[in-house]
Amino acid sequence: MSCEKSVYITTPIYYVNDIAHIGHAYTTIIADSISRYSRLIGHDTFFLTGTDEHGQKIEESAKAKGKSPKEYADAISATFKNLWDDFEISYDAFIRTTDEKHKIGAQKAFEVMAQKGDIYKDVYSGHYCISCETFFTKNQLLEEEFCPECGKTTTVVEEESYFFRLSKYQDKLLEWYEQNPSCILPKSKRNEVIRFVESGLEDLSITRTSFDWGVKIPESFNDPKHVMYVWLDALMNYLTALGYGSDEVNMRYWPARVHLIGKDILRFHAIYWPAFLMSLDQPLPKHIAAHGWWTRDGQKMSKSKGNVVNPKEVADAYGLENFRYFMLREVPFGGDGDFSQKALIDRINSDLGNDLGNLLNRLIGMSGKYFEGTIDSKDIVLYYKDELAQVEESIDKLEPLLFEMQIHRYLEELWRPLSIANKAIDKHQPWVLMKEGKTDEAMALVALIANILARVSVMLHPVMPETTRKIATALGFEIDNSSWTQLIIEKSMLASFTITQIPPLFPRIEEVKLEQAEETPKEEKKEASSKEEGIALIGIDDFFKTSIKIGTIIEAQEIEKSDRLLLLKVDIGEASPRQVVAGIKEFYSPQDLPGTQICLVANLKPAKLMGNKSEGMILAAKDKNGLSLIRPEAPKSNGTTVG
Repeated sequence: MSCEKSVYITTPIYYVNDIAHIGHAYTTIIADSISRYSRLIGHDTFFLTGTDEHGQKIEESAKAKGKSPKEYADAISATFKNLWDDFEISYDAFIRTTDEKHKIGAQKAFEVMAQKGDIYKDVYSGHYCISCETFFTKNQLLEEEFCPECGKTTTVVEEESYFFRLSKYQDKLLEWYEQNPSCILPKSKRNEVIRFVESGLEDLSITRTSFDWGVKIPESFNDPKHVMYVWLDALMNYLTALGYGSDEVNMRYWPARVHLIGKDILRFHAIYWPAFLMSLDQPLPKHIAAHGWWTRDGQKMSKSKGNVVNPKEVADAYGLENFRYFMLREVPFGGDGDFSQKALIDRINSDLGNDLGNLLNRLIGMSGKYFEGTIDSKDIVLYYKDELAQVEESIDKLEPLLFEMQIHRYLEELWRPLSIANKAIDKHQPWVLMKEGKTDEAMALVALIANILARVSVMLHPVMPETTRKIATALGFEIDNSSWTQLIIEKSMLASFTITQIPPLFPRIEEVKLEQAEETPKEEKKEASSKEEGIALIGIDDFFKTSIKIGTIIEAQEIEKSDRLLLLKVDIGEASPRQVVAGIKEFYSPQDLPGTQICLVANLKPAKLMGNKSEGMILAAKDKNGLSLIRPEAPKSNGTTVG
């Protein structure tokens, strides 16, 4: 177990183009849990969250609603802050990029980078996606027009711009990745970033003149028409929140222990941000941790489908702490997660109700029936040394898992002591021990259960602070650094105490509490007879219009600067192989695919993806455990029809 003088934990600052959704809540709850644990173990901790409020998209959205950009940003930013306050998120600062202190710090950074020779003036010409606030080369575009990230039409921009010498830092970035294997988590994402940087970095345009809603570059440049590129402005928040450029009162917290982000903004944080920091001669963050996206009932969330998960509604319906546990336990960090009420209910009834809540109920019942609620730990080691050793083995594994962002494994490992406790009751049967007159042994068993619950509640406290306080109250202690030291580090036992009865923590849930999302917008709904389980029914003739054929992958290679696409050559028995672009890079390496038979939709209209023609679509299935290609059970001739 470690002890550092200061720890700095950040979420991304959330863009004020819409209210908070489940992905925002996921990131923030992770950061909150890590921050709470850091404080619990004695770290001097600073936890930052906030909102990103500049850029052309905000300017246009505000205009469409008849508001000034600041009025629009004020309203949306407040929804984020209010939600985090409702969720009792333990942030130390909530930064807004419209804060005067932030603007001063961002301008200072611009000056420092310019003084170092890393900023120069030129003319930029390229394709710009307003929605993603990102430039793309022509080869990166879909069908030479559309954004490869969101699919929206890009705009050709040609304007005077200041540039940051990103190319200068290519080798230094690669050296940093090499020397710090855990600088990007999960490590598979680090490999993606390395491949992108190795393909070559171009200097980065860092100012705009086509809109006005942003941080002006310093007055010393005498160029008032330029505002900072939103990503330069936004990334600086991690420094300006600590006082960079002004009083610098909290700069002792830098560098960050972990920047928590979504995988869609990994490139900005893992390439641009460390390069900016190198230019500023600032230490680099210890970890940049990128999590996956959330779907709902297996479908991508969108307003048009009406299936966007409102985290406040879920927390109100099922309990905030139950929601926190579900989010952190349900999906491995870095992978995509799926939200369903059924899965949430299963976690509440099984993990929380059966394993944790019922164990506390059994303890209250046994101690009250046999010992009038008094529990004494003096003989645990005498009778239950093996069980105690197993518990301690699991507890000792926990901290590294948390700080390495393996949070689902942290909770999985934390549940092992609960399993040990429940099995110990069933195996040793205190009711039998009492009948046989083995009172000391029965007391030791009851005390073992109490001490297991105490240790679990301490380590679960960062995830479920209110629930674990109730458990600790029942067991006669408070959860703080002192109890963490005694129970977890020193492995001491609870002093003799009288248990306090409390109501059941997790009443069983029998049915969903929120209205299920509509499959389609109401104006497009058809009669129920035309639907089955939310799937549109088609006739057999429509099905046979699809031509699915067996093919063999004969060649596979990466597509430059793409995080998810591979370029395949597939033999389906025609005169020449088909070229197919497939979004499977996250799950398959090019060297593993040649010789693999797949199912290919062969009569799709050809499309162009990132400048590459695609002549079909490979069939695959994806769930919370990952993606698998759909393949024939036994080898088939290339060109064999499926159906």
